[in-house]
Amino acid sequence: MTPSGPGLGRVETQRVVLFTQDDPLALESGRTIGPVEVAYETYGELAPDGGNAVFVCHALTGDAHAAGHHGDPEQRGWWDALIGPGRPLDTDELFVICPNLLGGCAGTTGPSSPDPEDPARAYGLRFPQFTIRDLVAVHRALLAHLGIERLRGAIGGSLGGMQVLQWALDAPEQVERAVLVCASARLTAQNIGFTAVARTAIMRDPGFQDGDYVGTGHGPAHGMAIARMMAHLTYVSTESLRLKFDRERRRGHDTHQTFDIDFEVESYLDHQGRTFLGRFDALSYLYLTRPMDYFDPFAEPGVDLARVGAATRFLLVSFDTDWRFGSEHSAYIHERLAAGGVDAVHEVIASPWGHDSFLLDVPEYHAAVAGFLRTRPAP
Repeated sequence: MTPSGPGLGRVETQRVVLFTQDDPLALESGRTIGPVEVAYETYGELAPDGGNAVFVCHALTGDAHAAGHHGDPEQRGWWDALIGPGRPLDTDELFVICPNLLGGCAGTTGPSSPDPEDPARAYGLRFPQFTIRDLVAVHRALLAHLGIERLRGAIGGSLGGMQVLQWALDAPEQVERAVLVCASARLTAQNIGFTAVARTAIMRDPGFQDGDYVGTGHGPAHGMAIARMMAHLTYVSTESLRLKFDRERRRGHDTHQTFDIDFEVESYLDHQGRTFLGRFDALSYLYLTRPMDYFDPFAEPGVDLARVGAATRFLLVSFDTDWRFGSEHSAYIHERLAAGGVDAVHEVIASPWGHDSFLLDVPEYHAAVAGFLRTRPAP
């Protein structure tokens, strides 16, 4: 399914305080956070019975602005290819909700927010660490605020898919259909290693200042850019880099060897690192990567797959060139769900673009998502 038409027009980000200092969010660790403000966007109209709501859970560096624009039609939301009139998440039919995550840096309370115990400075590393389940607890509070009891679907890619899985395992009665795109239920040592290197680059940058850099005008820019450059390499495939750059050089056939940026792929990664600094915060990067490392929901005691299977259907989508969360990750989730009698389908989609395929216009992927969300269950 290929997006057509202009998509959504101008949209607005909304904000709501879901937890207060007097009534804080209780984390799995036993610690609490309050107040918790959440930035979110909605697209489409909620049906009178509330039965057309779809919840979008964003990936590591996403935010609430998933579709439409904020004034410049050329600067559109990160999942604009998927959300809008006539698109897989068809806003002529569906009511789509997308919040910024707890711990984020785009309007939701996180480690760069003012510390209520010392409002003159940000939380920094005093912000409590949290789990994927804690992220979902905030999502569920937003759903209650909106007066929605049950979702037509919940969908997310990468870290977003982890949230959808946790939600469906914990509260399947709230999720009719769960769509997990290139997600994982159990990171490999290699996955954990990649994020360990990224966090180390940030925390060893002198500009990190033990996490107290917010407001000083000097942060861990070098470490953050390096973290992004390395992470970005894991999101793309060998084939996509060959198609885009191969071994092209900026200086043509000049054979002089230099430590300066010479190959086009070097220039591309340098650009990715520098532009990332303007839209994301290093503390959020630390706090949002760590829960992914510990996520292992099927290893928890008491997972009731019979209860899940009675309420929720699953679509698992993976891409054949994704090596960050390869198809084996989705296959593992499918195997665990199927063994418990859960209705789950795993589709492996051909795409040359690697992990980033979940953000792009891949027709077979879009068609699978659209069909899954639109098909009503038999009476």
